[in-house]
This record gives sequence, C-alpha cells and structure tokens, in this order.
Amino acid sequence: MATLADLAPRSVGVPKRQGGWRRGLAYLLLTAWALLMFVPFVWTIVTSLKDRPEAMAIGLPAAPDLDAYAHVWSRVDPTLPQLFLNSLGLAAAVSISNVILGSLAAYAFARLRFPGREIIFLVVLATLMIPDQLRLVPVYQIMNGLGFTKSNPTNYLSVFLVLAVSATSIFLLRQYFLGIPRDLDEAARIDGAGHFQTYWKVILPLAGPALAAVAILQFQGTWNGLFWPAIFFGPVREHWTLPFGIVQFQGIYQTDWPPLMAIVVVATVPILCLYVFFQRYFIEGIAASGVKG
Repeated sequence: MATLADLAPRSVGVPKRQGGWRRGLAYLLLTAWALLMFVPFVWTIVTSLKDRPEAMAIGLPAAPDLDAYAHVWSRVDPTLPQLFLNSLGLAAAVSISNVILGSLAAYAFARLRFPGREIIFLVVLATLMIPDQLRLVPVYQIMNGLGFTKSNPTNYLSVFLVLAVSATSIFLLRQYFLGIPRDLDEAARIDGAGHFQTYWKVILPLAGPALAAVAILQFQGTWNGLFWPAIFFGPVREHWTLPFGIVQFQGIYQTDWPPLMAIVVVATVPILCLYVFFQRYFIEGIAASGVKG
C-alpha cells in the first residue's frame, strides 16, 4: 500500500553536485572578468610610480616614487585644489538639479494624466539619440543671445543650464515611480494632499535608491565631462575642471605619461569612494528602474 511519502511529488531539478559545479564555474568566470576590467586601473597606478623612461616599458618600476604626483602640483594651471573645487561644485550642482527636476518630470509622466503624455515622453527619450556635437551651435547661440558667454560667472551658469536635467534621469525615475503602488496616492488624496504634497511626502521618501542612482550617474558624468566645459570654460582659467588638468599632460608629439597617470589616479579616487559608499543604493535603484514598467 502506497504511503503519503510515496504519493508526494518528487522534485525534478539539477542535482546538488552538478548545481555546485555550475555555480563555481560562474563565480570563476565572473572573477576573471572583474580582474580583467581592473587591469587598466592597476596599469595606471603602476605607471604613475615610474619615471619617464620606465613608463615606455611594460613591467613594475625598479624604484617606485611619487615624483609624478609632485610634478602634477607644479605643472597644472590653475592649481590642482582649484580644479578639484571647480569639478566638485559643478558635479554637485548638476546632480542636485537632476534629482529635483528629473523627479518632478518623472512624477508627472508616471502619475499624472494629461493629453499627449506618452508622445511628450517619447520626445524626451528621443533627445538621447542627439549627440552633444550636433547641439553645439544652437546651444551656444542661445547662451550667447542670453548674454551667458560674456562674463565669468555666467560661463559657469551656461554649463549648468545645459546639464541641469537629462532624459536619462527622467527615464530612470519614471520607471521607479511606476512601481510604487497607486493606493498610496489615493490615500494621500483622501487625506487632502495635493499633487506636490503627494510627490514630496509620499513618492520621494520611497524612491531613495532611484534618487541615489541618478545622483551617482550624474555626478560621475559631470566629473569626467570635458565637452561642454571646454566650450564655455576654455578662455576662463579659474573655471577649469579636472579634465582640463589631464589634457595639459597630453602632447601632439610626446606625452608625459607618469604625471598624466598620476592626475588620472587623483581624479578617479573621489568617484571610487562615492561608488564604494553608495553602491548598495546604486544597484538597487538601477535594478528596480530596469524591471518596473
């Protein structure tokens, strides 16, 4: 007579030993790929510890030193601390504006109903296909017509206005907002909250990972950006950012590799620290924005 144990469905799956073998192989391949991606950064650090003749050869330096880092402080114009402050100020301002303006636009596209909403959103996404080089002339003419290219303070304002909000920020935040239950909006409306109160007190507190992801992406992009600062900051030395300091070590016929790698390492450290401390929010925000629709 069959017992209950005999009648219970048997699990059909990958044997435990076979599953462990596959998992181990996957970890091995992922570790090898991660190390391969880390090689350029290691090469950058090693080169920054060499002198100029050694930099042309592959291998470890015979006598590592920090002369290249000291050389950076004397060669960069303006000084390296000023470049850091300029990059930090611009990147922070652009990140904050993208979080604020991007979240407002994303709330409208995700929560409000108005004529042409989907078409307008598609137009916003279509701007991602327009390269900055194609927008250069009209953007510069607009800023010049507004008088933002004639004095030093407004040069900074020109770059900020161009980067103040991006379609990428709006898209990521909209996707995340779509995953927040609409019952919360209904509850807030019953309590007498308007659209802005719902956005500020209900949606934003629940969208921390997405906001962090947008802030990190915009900070990193602005920190490394050279195109728009080169257009508006070129003649204004006191507004130069770190990419300008990197360009100073690149020559037409000869490149001074150790100082160039030294300033690249210095410029990479803030972004690396930012990602290390906020990687959990960044991964959560990107993952959630990618699967919700």
